[in-house]
Amino acid sequence: MSLTHWLAFLVASNLLLAIPGPTVLVVVSYALGHGRRPAAAVVAGVTLGDFTAMTCSMLGLGAILAASAFVFTGLRWLGGLYLIYLGYKLWRAPVVTPDAPAPALSLKRIFAHAYAVTALNPKSIIFFIAFVPQFIDTARPFAPQVAILEATFVTMAGLNAALYGWLASKAREKLKNPRVQRAVNRTGGSVLMGAGVLALGWRNS
Repeated sequence: MSLTHWLAFLVASNLLLAIPGPTVLVVVSYALGHGRRPAAAVVAGVTLGDFTAMTCSMLGLGAILAASAFVFTGLRWLGGLYLIYLGYKLWRAPVVTPDAPAPALSLKRIFAHAYAVTALNPKSIIFFIAFVPQFIDTARPFAPQVAILEATFVTMAGLNAALYGWLASKAREKLKNPRVQRAVNRTGGSVLMGAGVLALGWRNS
């Protein structure tokens, strides 16, 4: 792979990752609800989820999803319902006052949530199988190039999730008013549930 191909992929990946999607919504919701404490679990879940989706794409699952309406619809419903569930949980999240004890955290559960939302997005799998080959030099071995592109994207995805989480946690520190916290939780929950509804209604073209 030439340096030109890699730099083009790096720029395109950063532009795509900057656009908020279901994964970013999950990252932001956890950061607003718990601050920086679950950051490592969230970033690890996002990173492994992107690695899973990208690897499945390169192994041909993207082609299967594109060709099989049944499989695609099943994953789309699973991912959409999961987003709605997360949004409902955030909507009902308790308001934390500055002097209140911190809510209990299950880092394993947070990791699983971030992983599931990222990996179980059929649009991402199909997108990877259409996106990645654009930056591969057909005159060179395929596998090493895929490994480099996958490592690049997964690293950038992890850094992107960490940045969104950090910005949201900084905003949370300024939200001491319970009424404001409740509004933020319900706004974030509504956005997550809306994303889930859109995922359920989305059709593969």
